[in-house]
Amino acid sequence: MTTSYERIAFEVQDGVATLTLSNPDKRNAFDPAMRGEMAEVVRQVQGDPAIRALVLTGAGAHFCSGGDLGNIAASGLDNGGWRRRLTSLHDWLKDLMLLDKPVVAAVDGAAYGAGFSLALAADFIIASTRARFAMSFIRMGVVPDCAAFYTLPRVVGVQRVRELMLSGREVSAQEALRLGIAFELAEPEALQARAHVIAHSFVNASPVALSLIKRSLSLTASDLPSLLEQEANAQALAMGTPEHREAVHCFLEKKPLPFQWPQA
Repeated sequence: MTTSYERIAFEVQDGVATLTLSNPDKRNAFDPAMRGEMAEVVRQVQGDPAIRALVLTGAGAHFCSGGDLGNIAASGLDNGGWRRRLTSLHDWLKDLMLLDKPVVAAVDGAAYGAGFSLALAADFIIASTRARFAMSFIRMGVVPDCAAFYTLPRVVGVQRVRELMLSGREVSAQEALRLGIAFELAEPEALQARAHVIAHSFVNASPVALSLIKRSLSLTASDLPSLLEQEANAQALAMGTPEHREAVHCFLEKKPLPFQWPQA
């Protein structure tokens, strides 16, 4: 099933949804139309139990260059207007980040500003060898948005975030891999295939276990008793699922387990 929108494309095949930012003339820059369409698709993915994973990518040779500066300049919004626009964006972005299904970002070319932030909302970033990342907000005299203050420190640490946000400098694919921003690199022509292989592997994983792992990792509580309580509750639920029983059966019968991570 393929659905075309004005600014994105959406496809579901064999349990994996693919959301493609599709504004290649502007390097897939964000505008209100794109954000509204993405909000609709994220709700659809969340509500469809047949969708087991999501691939997030961009059309053409780029992932996302950030906000559409032409649209921003023409908006005429005052401070209150900008706050309302960002709050509306946060609603669906939070849904994406808390999606109980794995999200794989396939990043080619530029992932700048909000595009970098969007990639960080995924569980895995598979980057092409020509991908480039930048917290470029400071260059435009604004602050990072799209949850970058939450996501980036959890990946690279606060000290490195200071440097990346205050300098706005570009990070190559190879450096992104070293910093842990990118999970894996692929040649541009192999990027989409590799991202989908990883996404498809989750079709055979327990959806309950995946949901509970993601929910537990999203907790901001840092005290040990709270985290141990969450662990006990989550494990009790997971132990009762048919996927767990099937995995135990396969193990005892010396059969391959249903979920297998695809090797590079």
